[in-house]
Amino acid sequence: MEQLEFFEIPSPCISVCQSNEKGYCMGCFRTRDERFHWQQLSDSQKRDVLKACRIRRVRAVKEKLAKIQKAPEVVNENLTLF
Repeated sequence: MEQLEFFEIPSPCISVCQSNEKGYCMGCFRTRDERFHWQQLSDSQKRDVLKACRIRRVRAVKEKLAKIQKAPEVVNENLTLF
């Protein structure tokens, strides 16, 4: 049984609208098809897309943190005064 919505499910767009290397929008983490067809999706489909976006965002943040932690710390000895 599909849940009835009292309010329209808004688009998660935050007006960044640039794709990352995986093809997801860097602002809302939707795919190109999800962005282009948002208005035609049912409320159930919109909820599924929003859930997928949250998962993608968490994954992207974890990957970014792992990349930062993996990067070697560069110490430039020429910058020290003493």
